[in-house]
Amino acid sequence: MPCLVWVFLKGFNGLKPIPLKLCTFAEIRISMSTFQDLDLPKSLQKAVDALGYSTPTPIQLKSMPVILSGRDMMGIAQTGTGKTFAYLLPILKQWKFQNTHTPRVLILVPTRELVVQVAGEVEKLTQHMSVRTLGVYGGVNINTQKTAVYQGIDILVGTPGRVMDLALDNVVRFDEIQKLVIDEFDEMLNLGFRFQVTSILSMLKAKRQNILFSATMTDEVDEMLDEYFDFPVEVSLAPSGTPLEKITQLGYRVPNFLTKLNLLKELLQNDETMTRLLIFINNKKSADLVSQALEEAFPEQFGLIHSNKSQNYRLNTMASFQEGSLRGIVTTDVMARGLDISDITHVINLEFPEVPEQYIHRIGRTGRADKTGIALSFVSPKEEEIQIEAEILMEKEITFLPLPAITIEDKLLEFEKEKKKIKMLLKRPKKEGGEAFHEKKDKNKKVNLGGPGKRTPRKTESRNREVERKRAEKRKKR
Repeated sequence: MPCLVWVFLKGFNGLKPIPLKLCTFAEIRISMSTFQDLDLPKSLQKAVDALGYSTPTPIQLKSMPVILSGRDMMGIAQTGTGKTFAYLLPILKQWKFQNTHTPRVLILVPTRELVVQVAGEVEKLTQHMSVRTLGVYGGVNINTQKTAVYQGIDILVGTPGRVMDLALDNVVRFDEIQKLVIDEFDEMLNLGFRFQVTSILSMLKAKRQNILFSATMTDEVDEMLDEYFDFPVEVSLAPSGTPLEKITQLGYRVPNFLTKLNLLKELLQNDETMTRLLIFINNKKSADLVSQALEEAFPEQFGLIHSNKSQNYRLNTMASFQEGSLRGIVTTDVMARGLDISDITHVINLEFPEVPEQYIHRIGRTGRADKTGIALSFVSPKEEEIQIEAEILMEKEITFLPLPAITIEDKLLEFEKEKKKIKMLLKRPKKEGGEAFHEKKDKNKKVNLGGPGKRTPRKTESRNREVERKRAEKRKKR
């Protein structure tokens, strides 16, 4: 798709941008083929080179001039296109030392794993710079994080809930905040962080730059943008909800959950290409069930991550998977957003997500960094409607394959059974009369009129004899 781009000459400070003719993203990448062309500071360029990155992605190229200009920005890009570096590189490019102990950049992300990942990326990029970074999240001792804040920080990465807790305790101050970055804004709202996000936005000073990145945009996000952002510039590579082209989307139509388990075991047993995979389940109870079944069939090959697991357990499982000690991870949607796990070959939706946008984020864990990937979805009859909604959102159909020779189970689990509707939700109205109704006795039919004073009212006004006596004595003295 052609676009009008601005190219900045080397030695960015003090030079005017030069507009080029309409061109495609491929032409942009040819004209600015390396990070050297972005004129990064030597300390930042050295860190980028050490990480082995040489070519910036389109979203990184398009975001750079907008963020450097200081305007609010809303970035829409497919998952796996390098959104984290898209906002970190321009922020660090403009970095200058200031003698302050309060954070100057605040980065909000929805999950604990994303906090660890983003904080780690900042530390990698700033290893040759004087920048103090801290990641804060719930589920761990807040006093340890308070001690770290008191030592001074420049970039604060955190979940909305824990950042708000530290702010309300007057530990974190937002007096020096210059840039606010919100990553995966729609997921924050889905997780119920709306109150915390709006509270943090109200605490920040008005003069700041707001930067937002997400793979999908919802009406609720648009409302928040209108209220808190000042005419944001939209930077997008593809329409909201567009999946990566290098992900092959396949599916199987499966009657029930136990048959899905049989199909999963069959594929894991016979498909040698399934070397690094993520298996997504909709809830924690089902995830525990799947993990237990896989542990019996494939001992010590699969880990389990969901919100009931402790933070240390989750981090250790992630580390084992990154090292190659585990073949795969069974997880809920806690790992569907933003996590950059290298070389995922397959993403398996054992249960189709309840929200169409969530499907985009799940399959985006594979096919990252210009690599290919396969997304498999096991769709039951009840999930066909949401599957069609996801296809409409992507404007792309899932290719369904015939079931291999597996055992088709007839038994339904409790959550698959149809629940009987309760006809009467309110209390039944009391019937008048009936078998248990009888006439009151005469003594109980009397109406309570009150005491003697109410039954026989005074004919004269009440008198205060003590007052009258004192008045009489005064008259006698005169």
